[in-house]
Formats: sequence, C-alpha cells, structure tokens
Amino acid sequence: MQDIEPFFNWRHLYTSEEDERSPFYGREYSEFEYSQTIYNYYIHPQWDEFGSKTLYCKILYADYEMQFAVIELIGEWNDAIENDVMTLKYNLADVLTKEGIIHFIFIGENVLNFHYDGKEYYEEWYEEISDAEGWIVLLNLSPAAQQEFRKYKLQYFIELMEIEDWRVYKPHHLFQKIDNTITNRLK
Repeated sequence: MQDIEPFFNWRHLYTSEEDERSPFYGREYSEFEYSQTIYNYYIHPQWDEFGSKTLYCKILYADYEMQFAVIELIGEWNDAIENDVMTLKYNLADVLTKEGIIHFIFIGENVLNFHYDGKEYYEEWYEEISDAEGWIVLLNLSPAAQQEFRKYKLQYFIELMEIEDWRVYKPHHLFQKIDNTITNRLK
C-alpha cells in the first residue's frame, strides 16, 4: 500500500496544500517518512488524513467557480466501526461546500472494502447537495464494494459510475462528462 500514490498529473493545475480554501491548506508532505497507516499497513505520505483511521483522501482538483472537486480515496470505507461517511461529510465535504463546492467526484479505485451502518448521513448529505442542484459521484469502486453499496440502496444518494480512463481527461472535461451523464439521466 505504501507504493500507491495519489494521482499526480494534475498537480501543475491544482494543489490542495496551496489552496487557501482547502481543508489541507498549508500542509507539508514528506516523500520519505511513512507515518500514516491503514490497520498495520503504511500508506504513501502524500495522502491526507481527515479524521478517519481507515480512509484517507487527496483533493486532486477543486474549481470554486464551476463548483466541483475531484477527490481520490484510499483505504477501507467503514461506517460500521468508524462512521467514515459522517467524518467524510463533516470534516471534508462540509468544509468544501461552505466554499461553494456542490459537485463531488470521488475516485474509489483504492477503496478496498465498504462496511454499512445506516443511511442517515448519506440522506442528509444528498438532501443538502441536491437542494443546491449538486451531486455526489463515486467512480470505479471495486465490484465487491459496489455490491455492498447497492445492497443497502446507497446509490440513490451517491451515484456509482465507471470511467476506467478518467486519468486521460483534464479535470473540467471529467466534470463535464459526469455532469452530462447525470443531466441526461434526469431528462
């Protein structure tokens, strides 16, 4: 796990540690000191901690005018023990929403497992975002985690999508592709 780095090809466009509106503004990263772990496995030091012991993130891009953020996740999304959705919502999403972000694109390729514990926070988050005409998308979640997500009908709150080649897009093009897909579904 320590070799899995956040996607870095957009760093010339955006870095969360230099964004005054980001919850990670001013953070400094080491390339050599591994201190964060998911269970007993060290993760790359570029990942950001937001309050969960099992799930970490990296804001890959945020555009406050277009009101969207692309956030990559790594670890285990564990609502049953850690209540990760609450932590993710309150410590990350709400901070960004206060800055005008209403469209969230989460990259879930490195989310190993998902454990359910209730849909209250999903409903609350969905209602707040949809009232502002926003949405939440989770890209490329593993089939096992998607099955668990769908089992509890959480895809009604967070849209599950597959875009395997998302890395070839520029952030605005990825946002536009997802926004068009959601808009076409609503018609």
